[in-house]
Amino acid sequence: MGVRGPAGMPTLSRKSKIAIGIGVAILVLLLIGPRLVGLATDWLWFSDVGYTRVFSTIMWTRIILFALTSVLVGLIVFGAIAMAYRSRPVFVPASGPNDPLARYRTTVMGRTRWFGIAPAVLVGLLAGLVTQASWATVQTFLHSEQFGVRDPQFGLDVSFYAFDLPFYRLILNLLFVVVVIAFLVNLVTHYLFGGIRLAGGNNNGPSMTVAARVQLAALAGTFLLLKAVSYWFDRYSLLSSQRKQEIFTGASYTDINAVLPSKLILMAIAVICAVAFFAGVVLRDLRVPALATALMVLSALVIGVGWPLAMEQFSVKPNAAQKEADYIARNLTATKQAYKIREDQDVTYEQNWTATPADPVAVNTDTATLSNIRILDPNVIAPAFNQRQFLKNFYGFPAQLAVDRYTVNGQERDYIVSVRELDPSKYGENQQNWINKHTVFTHGNGFIAAPANTVDEASADSDSDRGGLPVFKVSDLETIRSPEYQANAPIKVTQPRIYFGELIAKVNPDYAIVGSTGEDREYDEDGKNYTYQADSGVSLGNWFNRFLYSVKYTERNILLSGAINQNSRILYDRDPRDRVKKAAPWLTVDSKTYPAVMADGSIKWIVDGYTTLDTYPYAQRMSLQDVTSDAQALNQGQTGRTQINRQVSYVRNSVKATVDAYTGEVTLYQVDTDDPVLKTWMNVFPGTVKSRAELDQHQDLISHFRYPEDLFKIQRALLAKYHVSDPETFFRSNNFWSVPADPTKDQAAQQGLNQPPYYFTAAAPDGPQAQFQLTTVLTGLNTRNLTAYVTASSDPESYGRITVKTLPTAQQTVGPQQAQENMKSAGPVASDRKQVEDTTRVTYGNLLTLPVGGNGILYVEPMYTQSKTDDSAIPKLYRVLVYYNAASGSARVGYAATVAEALRQVGINPAAVTAPEGGPAVEGGTTQPDTTTPSTDGAQAPATPNQGTSPERDAAVQAIGQALTALKDAQTKGDFTAYGQALDQLDKAVAQYEALPSGS
Repeated sequence: MGVRGPAGMPTLSRKSKIAIGIGVAILVLLLIGPRLVGLATDWLWFSDVGYTRVFSTIMWTRIILFALTSVLVGLIVFGAIAMAYRSRPVFVPASGPNDPLARYRTTVMGRTRWFGIAPAVLVGLLAGLVTQASWATVQTFLHSEQFGVRDPQFGLDVSFYAFDLPFYRLILNLLFVVVVIAFLVNLVTHYLFGGIRLAGGNNNGPSMTVAARVQLAALAGTFLLLKAVSYWFDRYSLLSSQRKQEIFTGASYTDINAVLPSKLILMAIAVICAVAFFAGVVLRDLRVPALATALMVLSALVIGVGWPLAMEQFSVKPNAAQKEADYIARNLTATKQAYKIREDQDVTYEQNWTATPADPVAVNTDTATLSNIRILDPNVIAPAFNQRQFLKNFYGFPAQLAVDRYTVNGQERDYIVSVRELDPSKYGENQQNWINKHTVFTHGNGFIAAPANTVDEASADSDSDRGGLPVFKVSDLETIRSPEYQANAPIKVTQPRIYFGELIAKVNPDYAIVGSTGEDREYDEDGKNYTYQADSGVSLGNWFNRFLYSVKYTERNILLSGAINQNSRILYDRDPRDRVKKAAPWLTVDSKTYPAVMADGSIKWIVDGYTTLDTYPYAQRMSLQDVTSDAQALNQGQTGRTQINRQVSYVRNSVKATVDAYTGEVTLYQVDTDDPVLKTWMNVFPGTVKSRAELDQHQDLISHFRYPEDLFKIQRALLAKYHVSDPETFFRSNNFWSVPADPTKDQAAQQGLNQPPYYFTAAAPDGPQAQFQLTTVLTGLNTRNLTAYVTASSDPESYGRITVKTLPTAQQTVGPQQAQENMKSAGPVASDRKQVEDTTRVTYGNLLTLPVGGNGILYVEPMYTQSKTDDSAIPKLYRVLVYYNAASGSARVGYAATVAEALRQVGINPAAVTAPEGGPAVEGGTTQPDTTTPSTDGAQAPATPNQGTSPERDAAVQAIGQALTALKDAQTKGDFTAYGQALDQLDKAVAQYEALPSGS
């Protein structure tokens, strides 16, 4: 007999309801309010930078996804509950005198709509919140571009795997979750209202109504149909399988010959099982669906797991090299396509480099390399910038400076560059108040550059306070007013104020309030204040905006301070990388940025942007964070970053972005016109990326493009393996290379810190002309012997071209670690080094590996000293170490205060050296004209009539270069007649050069 449930739930008083309502409103406001403020301020920020199309597209996509998903999922869940409720038994017999469900049943009956709608709304909202985060998946699916490359297994365009498959997976996963939740709520509802009874009362066992059986069977059958569809799409996911991840990414022999057929079999079984469950709608016997469930589970274990494991263990592993060969070949092809390291298209290989000894004449006349040897390490000399150029305590420079090149007096030279920024970490106690931090100290001042191959004068000894310091070329508010600067400055800046930069963003929160009604408030120079003149920034001229930012930064002064008026603007998100990432959230940005001076005198930060994919069929998966980490992590200091911890299988440097250091303007330029991923995003956000044709109109910007370090590190790690083209050799791994540990850092090998790549100007791999390049070396697998030299061009004419010079395998060549040990242990070096280390702190700069004269290998390393006791001591160039294996076969070590002397000690007498060594110091930061010219001495010498170039000298050097090129061509072709003629031509050119008077 039925048992009457207890009385209804107790009611609340009117005051209690009001209190609860107020509490809920406050809770909602606390949860949603900051989000709404964030959205409003984001809209204002995107409007300021001109990227409202990005913001609106993302927001509308999220809103639509949220709404559609919430409504559809909510309706499905509500339908599952409603069907169960409407088909409930009219009379529900109690299972006993203490039926636990009776109380809940009565409560639900009293509030049917509440208990029917609330779960559906809650589940719908949660599903909508989860789905809206996948806006990028939906947008790329709707605007996808074809790759023009088909996978080797199914013959589908790669765009299917990049853009379509993730969208189908998104829909499938959503449906899986909805069906499972619908099944559970339907089951619970039936159980609550008696449609399903376990046991008790007059029943001998569990029972189920027809409606419950029909509905639950239909939902279970739907789930199995979805599982069948999932098995179909699982086949495509196999092309990014990690089964053989220790060797390669992609479908292996087992995946194609066992897992792929098993997916089709399981798909058929899932369809049969779904039919069995649908049959349960008609049949009263539940044994058929039960047997179908058991069949599904057993098949998944035997066919889906057991069969592939058995094949892998008993068929593949005993013959792995042969069985996996075809699939490794697929991986080789796909990886080279995905990371742009294809032979003859992206990478040029020069085999058996240095097999022929270097010609001494060719080495001595390698002007492009020997006149540009970089002796300033941007990771070591930052204290010199900070100590000699900081001006005020609140200015500073990052711990990692940048290397760029500028054309001065008709010659392209490397410079260590940085800008003098605000450094909030250096504020004094009396400078920490809100007014100073956000309205007075708003900007930095100046662009500072130092020739990378020059110091003020040669260092006499380690205890001297003279010599070994950079020669600063300063462009700040004081120097740009000088007539001498306007006439002779090698790098001319018209607006040296830095409102956007790396160090500025260190303050938390990061914002500056600029603008005035007439009173200059911002510190500019001693005794001079300034008012920001650009129209950048979000206006604080109305109370609504002031309220928004007061809430955003939880700062009442923004609302109350009299320093803010109708002309005030707020600048924030001032780190160039963060600014680009926010304006283009689909980009992955390089971990480093650098400032460059444009032709109009403006300073722009250049940020490299990458398009990436998680799945490119058969392409090797790489961890961005792991592969881009190296020894520079020890010196990241203030602004150094690591890449995001993400696995990718496709990377392209398709976008170059600029951020104006004064206005904060963000501009995105298309670099790679063949990248379908970038084209897809340009379809999603039309007009946000300027075309390559527009970029080509800014040659001053292109001349400062550098091949990005993070991409180069990824390609370097891949080339260590993917220079191998034979699948069986690849499987055996007997011809792989390694990235050497940084020899200049103690314990680098034990800590797994790779030697970083280096920027410098040297002779191009295919000719004598100077070229700005990013280089690295590779050693044999787990050995220290040099195996390959890799360089990427940054010159506009050959930008991105990678050259790999491989050394002969029949002979061993000293690698960077061995060269470092040989240089440090050489007799004169060891004795002097011991004395120096007793009194000073010794730091070794970047160990550069330089090809000279075509086939020669020259190692150059600067040695710096600084006081052990003075915390503000500056590292000064003390000596230059050189290691060179001459054509005679004898390796020599050079150790001198200048590059020229160190080179002479190893038998190299560069024709590029025309200036006397040493010279008077040039005081940095003054307004005197630039009357010096760089030389390979490693010192700055005054310009004299005996220095510089002349038409006769230029012609002689050009003749030597032409003769060397002819000599190399003849040697390559095996033309002995041409080889003899080229030697005669070279002898005449050298004689002509040596016969020139010193003043020529």
